Amino acid sequence: MTLPLQSLDADLFARAQALLDDEWLAKDAELAPVLPVVLARGVGQDWHKAGTFRHHLVGVARSLALWQQPRDVRLLGLLHSVYGNAFVDLVKFDASTERVRLQQMIGQEAEELVYLFCTASRREFVQKILAGDVQADGSMPLHTNAGQPITLSPYVVAAFTIVSMADTIEQWFSWQDDIYSRFPATNDHRPQAVHWMASLWPGPMRPSGRMLHQINQLGLALQHPALKDLLPMPPVFGHCSQALSAADDAAAASLYWSVIQQDQPLVDLDVATGVMEHAVRLNPWVGEPQMVLAQLYLSAGRRDEAAAVARSALQCFAGWGNAWDKRVQWDAWVAWTRILLQGATAQDSGAWPARLDKLNNVALKPETVA
Repeated sequence: MTLPLQSLDADLFARAQALLDDEWLAKDAELAPVLPVVLARGVGQDWHKAGTFRHHLVGVARSLALWQQPRDVRLLGLLHSVYGNAFVDLVKFDASTERVRLQQMIGQEAEELVYLFCTASRREFVQKILAGDVQADGSMPLHTNAGQPITLSPYVVAAFTIVSMADTIEQWFSWQDDIYSRFPATNDHRPQAVHWMASLWPGPMRPSGRMLHQINQLGLALQHPALKDLLPMPPVFGHCSQALSAADDAAAASLYWSVIQQDQPLVDLDVATGVMEHAVRLNPWVGEPQMVLAQLYLSAGRRDEAAAVARSALQCFAGWGNAWDKRVQWDAWVAWTRILLQGATAQDSGAWPARLDKLNNVALKPETVA
């Protein structure tokens, strides 16, 4: 059965390459002036899920930059929790005294978007998006965290949906699956003393078995006739046009992890390759399973197949700007996949090491474009 691979979009990959530089944000003319003020509030020292709060804010902004979102939406990504919210007690700006300062720094419209994102009930927002509860004109009646009724405009609904997609892909992994299960539904039936094993951060760091489906549902909501042309469509899930079922999300993650954990026979490649191929068929929207499959193909001497799946993996990585498998950072996944592609396409058929110790020596050649 043919694998559902993606072609590598040169323009998208070029945008991704520019963001591989750790200093990319400091070079962004629209976001750079805000960065020192945010860093001065200690975000690099705060814990946040798979890293620090700085990692999180920058990672969300990186996805939004890749997705070519306008300035106010990218600023929302960089500042989306700075007034605190119902989920995270990380107040970096006091909304009662510092809103004017932030308005002077980023503009009133952008600040109002940040303030609204922090104070509106995001749980209710996500529940309504997943339920398709958006008005015909694209607006959404909602409540603040304090219970006051508000109505989000169609533009704000689209912006919050896209930022929620970036926010979730940057941070979610198996630890949150365990401690925050069934989100956005409330989960108050798991006392820590009883379920203490689930609370041991960071746990095994498996990719989430359920949240990619939810991100997919958020993306599909952008196809609402009153929302779809308001902002650039994120280049994931076929530009948010293709569905990923909950069952396929869970099964693909499980199959992927079974190979990573070496639960398959190790003497022969056939079983692990077949398992990973099936994971890719079930979920062709993230790069990590395809990257692993490219390495399995290379180990078996199947260079053409390895090159095709490595290119598809790079397309997935370039579309997200954040890792699905959070054991290593996004830029490291991209770097190793480029090594695999180089090994698969080199004129020398023996370019991919035949000895284990030689893997330690591989390096990207200057002429390698993708």
